[in-house]
Amino acid sequence: MSKFVFVTGGVVSSLGKGIVAASLGCLLKSRGYSVSIIKLDPYLNVDPGTMSPFQHGEVFVTEDGAETDLDLGHYERFTDTPMSRLNSVTTGSIYQAVINRERRGDYNGTTVQVIPHITAEIRTRINRVAAHTQADVVITEIGGTVGDIESLPFLEAIREFRKDKGRHDIAYVHVTLVPFLAASGEIKTKPTQHSVKELRSIGIQPDVLVCRCDHPITTALKTKLSGFCGVPVDAVISAQDADTIYAVPLALEQEGLTREVTDTLRLEERPGDLAGWETMVHQLRHPGDPVRVALVGKYVSLNDAYLSIVEALQHACLAQDGKLDLHVVCAEQIEQDGAAAHLEGMAAVVTPGGFGNRGIEGKVAAIRWAREEGVPFLGLCLGMQCAVIEWARNIAGLVGATSAELEPAATHPVIHLLPEQEDVVDLGGTMRLGVYPCRLMPNTISHKLYGEDVIYERHRHRYEFNNAYRNLFLESGYRVGGCSPDGRLVELIEYKDHPFFLACQYHPEFRSRPGRAHPLFSGLIRAAQGVPIVDEATTAMLPGS
Repeated sequence: MSKFVFVTGGVVSSLGKGIVAASLGCLLKSRGYSVSIIKLDPYLNVDPGTMSPFQHGEVFVTEDGAETDLDLGHYERFTDTPMSRLNSVTTGSIYQAVINRERRGDYNGTTVQVIPHITAEIRTRINRVAAHTQADVVITEIGGTVGDIESLPFLEAIREFRKDKGRHDIAYVHVTLVPFLAASGEIKTKPTQHSVKELRSIGIQPDVLVCRCDHPITTALKTKLSGFCGVPVDAVISAQDADTIYAVPLALEQEGLTREVTDTLRLEERPGDLAGWETMVHQLRHPGDPVRVALVGKYVSLNDAYLSIVEALQHACLAQDGKLDLHVVCAEQIEQDGAAAHLEGMAAVVTPGGFGNRGIEGKVAAIRWAREEGVPFLGLCLGMQCAVIEWARNIAGLVGATSAELEPAATHPVIHLLPEQEDVVDLGGTMRLGVYPCRLMPNTISHKLYGEDVIYERHRHRYEFNNAYRNLFLESGYRVGGCSPDGRLVELIEYKDHPFFLACQYHPEFRSRPGRAHPLFSGLIRAAQGVPIVDEATTAMLPGS
């Protein structure tokens, strides 16, 4: 039987509930408990797949092809456990399921209401994860803050959970703000008191308080919060700002978060093994020489838009004893100023995915600069497609070459839509999503990096390399590093006359982990450092490939 932990938030958003949930999962797993983590998002979109990265940040894709909140990336990276579409729940998906059921007549004429029907569906989704994963502990993060109208059905649903479970099957962890007022030089507990009061008015008494702060919380303040909030002093956990998110599990462990949660759930007390995690954090804090990497993107005004890519670069630098010196470059600025003005002095260039015309010419110019200057380059999804466009225009001499997505009437659509996608009009969930196999070609850099004949990677795209141009592509110094098992879809391309020039149609960043960097990112950083790209001692392989 699974135990359940519910992570709520109060006072303000962006307190780090996702990192707290992921950290708790990491700590429980270090004690030998299996974990799965759910995100309940209160927006009405069915999923974030059609939402702008400027509003929502990156869309994280699970192995089974779900487009989800970026917090699922944190869950996977911190617990090294793959999540699925079951782990991402939105208000939109809940209402859609209930309304579909009502239209089919499944409710037999009953008036359909938020309580009990919507809240029952929410509980069903949580129980479904427990049944599917058989996890010892299912952690559920509730999006938004206590007091938000849109979050109320989720909060009511987790309150109702007590009807079906025993008292020691559930733990409520409330993440709240304990601000420091510089003008008075005081740390204030009143926001947390009001947040807990609001939560209790709904019928939920928190078992643990995680207090976000930028100054240390004294024992006296913990005692004060304990008295006003009805939480034991030892269950008032200080979560002070950390220099890296990977230090958060260690800080929460030191504060006793895992002990309080396992005591509440009556789980067996086990020693945790965090030696590897401690070594990783030590390396992050004592890195080697900096590696200057340019990330040439379209959504640069929001840090979270390329979160998994940044993390994957960090993992690769960590594995190669380097310090990531990241320079996020706006592709539109390159269109105005030229590539050299923004990329001169960079040790590596990465072009990420995206959609639409904006900034495309800047990406193409950045790729041309990296190719001509011999600077290590890695293209991802749209970044690969831009690399194909750059090849077609500047090496193959195909005037006007572009993607059919950007210019449907293009003379040379070197990237085009698959025939089976031509009649698809909906945007949400209609792309090539999730894990697909890729057969690597022998004697390629890609094959040497992975050390496998067949790999499995996550995709999120609709347009593909146009095979009408494949022979011309191969005759001009490029090669196909990998393709679908039937040979139809090009997945990886390489430029032979270059220190490191790779581009892939999939998203390798989603499978990178701290302590186990992705092979393509490791190869990029090694090339940027001027060391051999692969050797027997450093060949990286993905688990499950």
